[in-house]
Amino acid sequence: MNVDLIETIVECMASNEDLSMNAIQRIQTEHRLKLVQAWGIKEGSSVLEIGCGQGDTTAALAYVVGEGGLVHGVDIASPVYGAPINLGDSARYLQQSALGKQIKMEFNVDVLATEVDFPEASFDYIVFSHCSWYLKSFEELEAILKKAKKWGKRLCFAEWDARIQTIEQYPHFLAVLIQSQYECFKESSLSNIRTLFTPADVKRIAERAGWTITNERSIHSSQLQDAEWEIAMTLDDYNEEISKLVDVPDKLKSLIQSEVLLLEQARSNQQVKPMSTYVFSAERS
Repeated sequence: MNVDLIETIVECMASNEDLSMNAIQRIQTEHRLKLVQAWGIKEGSSVLEIGCGQGDTTAALAYVVGEGGLVHGVDIASPVYGAPINLGDSARYLQQSALGKQIKMEFNVDVLATEVDFPEASFDYIVFSHCSWYLKSFEELEAILKKAKKWGKRLCFAEWDARIQTIEQYPHFLAVLIQSQYECFKESSLSNIRTLFTPADVKRIAERAGWTITNERSIHSSQLQDAEWEIAMTLDDYNEEISKLVDVPDKLKSLIQSEVLLLEQARSNQQVKPMSTYVFSAERS
C-alpha cells in the first residue's frame, strides 16, 4: 500500500505526536484503508460510522470520501473513555486536521435511543467496523442493524474472524474466548470483548435485520498489534475478573483456568499473529 498515503492520514491523528504510537498507528491505518477499499466506498460519499471510537476508521473514510464527502462518526462511549489518548482528545485533533472539514464526531450517542434518528436514506453508507464485540448481546446488534437500515443504502461491516486459519492466530482466539466466557456473567461491562460474534452469526443477524449481503471476504493484516494486546490483558486481568463474579459454577472457573494455562503456553511456544478480519458489504432487502 502507498506509504505516502498512510503517512498523510497518520499525520491527522493525535497519536502522530508520539513516535512509539506513530509506528502503531501506521499499521492500524493501513488495515483500515484495506477495509474501506474492500467496501468500495466512493469519493464524495456520505457515511454514518456507528462505533467510531478514537477515529482509526473515521480518518481512512474521510480521506477516501474527500472534501466533497462527509463522515459522521457516533459512539456510545464518553469522550473521556480510552487511554493513553481519550476519545474526545483524539476526535478534536482529527477534526482540526486537514481531514477535519469532512468529519463530524459525537460521543455519548446511543443509536438505539428513541431521540437518536436521521432522515431516511440520508447516508450512502452505514459503517460498523471492529465494534460489534463491544455489544452486550445478539439482540442489541440486530436492533442496531435494523434501525440503521432506514438511514443508509448500504451496510459496511468488519469484525475479527474467529475462524482461525493458522496456528499463530490460536492465542488471539483463545484470549477472546476466555474473555467472552466470563463476560456472560456480568450485568454491565466496559470490556473490549462482551459478545463474541462469528461470521455466521453476523450474516444471520444482518439478514434477519433486513440486509442482503452482496460481497464478503476475509482480510489478514499480520502486523496488527491487537492479538498481543488482548492476550496480555487477558492474562493480567482474568483472576480479578473472575473474583468479582457471582453465581459462576466452579466447573466453569476451572475450565477458564485450564484455558489460561493453554494461552500462556501458546504465547510462549509460538509466534503470535492476529486473527483475520471478516468484511462484508450489504444492501437493504
